[in-house]
Amino acid sequence: MSKSLNILLIEDDAIEVMKFNRVLSTHGMNHKIVEANNGEEALDILKEKEFVPDIIVLDLNMPKINGIEFLRVLKNDDYLKFIPAIVLTTSNNHNDIFECYKIGIAGYLIKPLKYEDYGDRIKKLLEYWMTNELISKS
Repeated sequence: MSKSLNILLIEDDAIEVMKFNRVLSTHGMNHKIVEANNGEEALDILKEKEFVPDIIVLDLNMPKINGIEFLRVLKNDDYLKFIPAIVLTTSNNHNDIFECYKIGIAGYLIKPLKYEDYGDRIKKLLEYWMTNELISKS
């Protein structure tokens, strides 16, 4: 049986957050989602260490601290750097993709325009991480 995940969702667009949560609800996935509106808010959540996610799903284009800046801070932190970070964005810019993989992301997904395609992509993403052996923070 697959496990429930603790997911930190970093997304500044309320509609995108609603879509993500709707996919989980539609497929009966009972993951714990903690939402952050930007990289700065996400770092505050992670620094408290009350919630340590199994995976982080983040957008790139956000106010305050964007996705790439957030990833640099995350991957330079000895406690947090092993948390898999998956970029979920509209950017198919080669430089963004290259920079994110160089920093150490676990995946890069382009948000499809059609909701059905989006739902399928999110479902596959979460099913993959539900079956992975993840590092437990103790």
